[in-house]
Amino acid sequence: MYPEYDYVSLENYNERQRFYDDPVGFLALHPAPCIFDEVQNTPELLSYLQGIVDEKDTPGMYILTGSVQMELQEKVTQSLAGRTGFVDLLPLSLHELQQAGISLSRDEYMLLGGLPRVHVQQIDPVNAYSDYFRSYVERDIRQLVNIRNLSEFELFVRLLAARVGQVVNLSAMAGEVGVSSTTLREWLTLLEASYIVFTLHPYYKNFGKRLTKTPKIYFTEPGLVASLLGIETPAQMGRDPLVGNMFENLVVLEALKSRFNAGRRSNLYFFRDTKGFEIDLILDEQRLPRPVEIKSTHTYDSNLTRNVRQFEFMLPDALTPHLVYAGAPMGCVQGVKVESYLNMYHVVNG
Repeated sequence: MYPEYDYVSLENYNERQRFYDDPVGFLALHPAPCIFDEVQNTPELLSYLQGIVDEKDTPGMYILTGSVQMELQEKVTQSLAGRTGFVDLLPLSLHELQQAGISLSRDEYMLLGGLPRVHVQQIDPVNAYSDYFRSYVERDIRQLVNIRNLSEFELFVRLLAARVGQVVNLSAMAGEVGVSSTTLREWLTLLEASYIVFTLHPYYKNFGKRLTKTPKIYFTEPGLVASLLGIETPAQMGRDPLVGNMFENLVVLEALKSRFNAGRRSNLYFFRDTKGFEIDLILDEQRLPRPVEIKSTHTYDSNLTRNVRQFEFMLPDALTPHLVYAGAPMGCVQGVKVESYLNMYHVVNG
């Protein structure tokens, strides 16, 4: 996105050593505009950048990126408070893959996910996501928290994958994992803070209730869900009993990526009443709800829109409801906009 910028990876030992040997000379060798990747590996660099930024007072001099989000944000906030803007970069969206000329089936999108290496280098997703998860657990988790038994943490993540798109009862899971529900809440917070999972909160007119009710759990990388569930081929994906949940995960995360990539906040919710009536996704647009029903089927049926039509009757101020499914877009049918999941970017951003 920024070809005119110099680029330095601080994952590279030699580059780190050059910085520590001669910080001033290192920055003279890499003047602005410059991208410093994996900047959490050299936190001392931020103090030097602070001095340059304060002296030059020019926006966009440096782009700082890193994959250990909690550690990176803490160090950037301490050293560059008031001088930075944050952008959340999730795995590649369907919209971005399409722009790159990559066209896949529904099940291939869920299996391959959005890791750039999987698509650019055509790496086997089974191995790629297994390595991805292993490096996350063994490197990032060990650095951030003291988890005595990593096998229990890994079991928790796999159980979450089996409950993707569902409201998760941590008290019930505590017995399966063998730790307290309090510990599981801490682990869930850690998973969300490190962008492994995303929590979707219920929609209420009373904003305070949104924050106190139990959320639904999704993974920011659909390919990781497939890996954790042991799914290795598109054919296996299509037969899996959780294919509907995994498709919902794909669509909800596409909505989240579309919001973030447009520089907007999440503003995504779900709806469920005491009788079990549910809407998969609510787009909160200027405090007005747009209900979205998500179905993994490739075939349209009018029964698929029943819930969003009922929601519109319950909340007359609701915006035009949508059905997002694996088939072709059909325009407006019975007052419901019928859209393909491949068009989620336009559903979210207009």
